[in-house]
Amino acid sequence: MTQRRTSQIDTLFSARLLSGVVLVMLAGLLVVFFQSDAFYVHRIEVGGLDHLTAEEVFALSEVANLHVFWIDPAIVRENILRSPSVADVEVLVSWPPHPVQIEVQEREPALVWEQAGVRTWIDVRGRVMPQRTDLEGMLRIIVEDVDTPVGTNVIIPQDVVNGALQLRALYPDLQDLLYDSVEGLGYQDPRGWRVWFGAGTNMPAKLNVYNALVNNLIARGIQPEYIDVGDVDAPYYKVWWREGEQTESSVDGQ
Repeated sequence: MTQRRTSQIDTLFSARLLSGVVLVMLAGLLVVFFQSDAFYVHRIEVGGLDHLTAEEVFALSEVANLHVFWIDPAIVRENILRSPSVADVEVLVSWPPHPVQIEVQEREPALVWEQAGVRTWIDVRGRVMPQRTDLEGMLRIIVEDVDTPVGTNVIIPQDVVNGALQLRALYPDLQDLLYDSVEGLGYQDPRGWRVWFGAGTNMPAKLNVYNALVNNLIARGIQPEYIDVGDVDAPYYKVWWREGEQTESSVDGQ
């Protein structure tokens, strides 16, 4: 009986000893886990970048010097999506040496939008983002009737974006377009007048009307000051001068 009780005591002591050792080991691991610099984020792995920099993404993520245990991937994703240049992002939190891995999908610039002398990019849905470099061959839209730069929280009307892209497709060599909030899209015809097309995706019809009207005006010896074909059913123009008529400049001898 005494031997059996001694055996039970030894077993209980061994179990408690083992539990104590395990607790000490766990405590040691926790100390290492929370005090080791390896578990604090000082850099991240970033993929998918074309125009943004890894430093910008790191700043947006707001994970600098945080312990990996306290990082919520959903919050990091939400932070990075605040950038108007980012369309989507995936965030993976794991163990060192690469505790935070981020894959970014950037918005693709479709047009350059110049307003109050400041150039920005806009994507195919009209979302504004900073211009990060000069991309060769991009169509520029110059806004004439606004004297403040466009904000990154502004969305350019879809019919304006669609109209500009359609004009560029019809005239691949077109470099610049003008934009007026009333008249819409237009450009300076090298023959000496300005033409306004409005907006929307019926640019082929508007161009047909425009070309026919120009041919008619030239045949009649009329030099227009501007032509407006924003409404294909009611185009109009303003006469600058007609052949055979005196103009103010000729009267003044200039």
